[in-house]
Amino acid sequence: MNASYESAVQSKLSGVCMIGFPGQEEAELRVQLGQVLPDTHIESLPEDSAQTEISSEALIFIWDTVTSPAVVRRLFSAYPQANIVVLTNLGQGERAADLMDMGAIDYRLMPVPDDVMEIYIRKSGHQSALAKQASDRKPKIKDQQNIFITEDVETRRLLDRVALVAPSNASVLVVGESGTGKERLSRYVHACSNRKHDNFIAINCAAIPEGVLESELFGHEKGAFTGATSARPGKFELAHEGTLLLDEITEMPVHLQAKLLRVLQEGEVDRLGGHKPVKIDVRVIATSNRDIAKAVQEGAFRQDLYYRLNVVTITLPPLRSRSDDILPLAHHFLQRFSDMYRRAAPSLSPQAVESMQRYPWPGNARELENCMHRAFLMAVDDAIRPDHLCLDSAPPLQAEDTSEQDTVQAGVSIRDMERALIEKTLVHVQGNRTEAAQLLGISIRTLRNKLHGYESGMTLAV
Repeated sequence: MNASYESAVQSKLSGVCMIGFPGQEEAELRVQLGQVLPDTHIESLPEDSAQTEISSEALIFIWDTVTSPAVVRRLFSAYPQANIVVLTNLGQGERAADLMDMGAIDYRLMPVPDDVMEIYIRKSGHQSALAKQASDRKPKIKDQQNIFITEDVETRRLLDRVALVAPSNASVLVVGESGTGKERLSRYVHACSNRKHDNFIAINCAAIPEGVLESELFGHEKGAFTGATSARPGKFELAHEGTLLLDEITEMPVHLQAKLLRVLQEGEVDRLGGHKPVKIDVRVIATSNRDIAKAVQEGAFRQDLYYRLNVVTITLPPLRSRSDDILPLAHHFLQRFSDMYRRAAPSLSPQAVESMQRYPWPGNARELENCMHRAFLMAVDDAIRPDHLCLDSAPPLQAEDTSEQDTVQAGVSIRDMERALIEKTLVHVQGNRTEAAQLLGISIRTLRNKLHGYESGMTLAV
């Protein structure tokens, strides 16, 4: 590695961390890293180390054990953009796929060739630089109007990508089911952009009658139509040098889509009854809960307008696909109603939490907000119970994909079934062995012995 490249990489990496390595493998990796990155701090930690001991900008190597998926998940929960490489001496195809699906850079047998190691370092340095850039652009926690509340790892990664493209003037298309928070995400884009100190104007294309929508968007001059007693600027002019949100754009009439396309191409609007165009500088964000490609095929949406808007597309997943967000959003809504009604928010009982986690939330975050409003009003000076939620008649949440490992199959040994159960439990509790032992109904010592037996290949009695 040449000196200039090494210096550039080390300026982006805060260090290298090795987690859970056996003595010999740790020594070999430390020697290699010392040769490739001689001036970089290298530390070793046990598997159960707190994530607070690890820098989010470090390159993290994890030794593959029974508990490594839980360790990886715990680290990504703390740092969604963590730079993680999992190393092993026994290649497992399914394990590799699972860990890389979580976001690991690679899963590889030791020893690691030097050219591959340089790829890890280069990619980690680049990813750390992008993560820092995204973090610097995000709105502050106190900016409650513009933050997007989420604990879901994939959604947090999505927000990082959004923060990186937000400073551009490119049009943004936000798609997702009704109630997922598309307008909230649009405000987040605006807050991360260079236009954040200028106007954010929103208009719902589905809520305004067709005869009024054109005037609302483009404005009108005095006498342009009956009742136009004075000139009035449209939403595009009001959003000049700021951001305009066109909510539910697929509900816009086709003839207005042609006029909108011209505005986006020329950067100017023609008021109704006007004699000359008005120059504008607006960043447009459009949202839709429909399949826009299908609407184009059906002739309900102009293909050229779709291409014009589809510079950056953000797909917001439904709440049922980001279950980690249910409780944070619920607490956020309860606190909002607490401020509104000026009384303490009731707590959520364990039974209520279980009901909420099982419910599919077809109305997404909007339905959850209404549910919390109702529960807040019903649970006066009391914990929120399942009957306050009024979700009893709802079907339980069904997993969209059921893997073969989740079913009992004939021919599988009891030992393999036991190991699979222990691994799943450890992933569920993010590697906390004490909590896993309690859930499994065994002592922590028994669990530790079983894990040691799996790693050494020994057969243990129950």
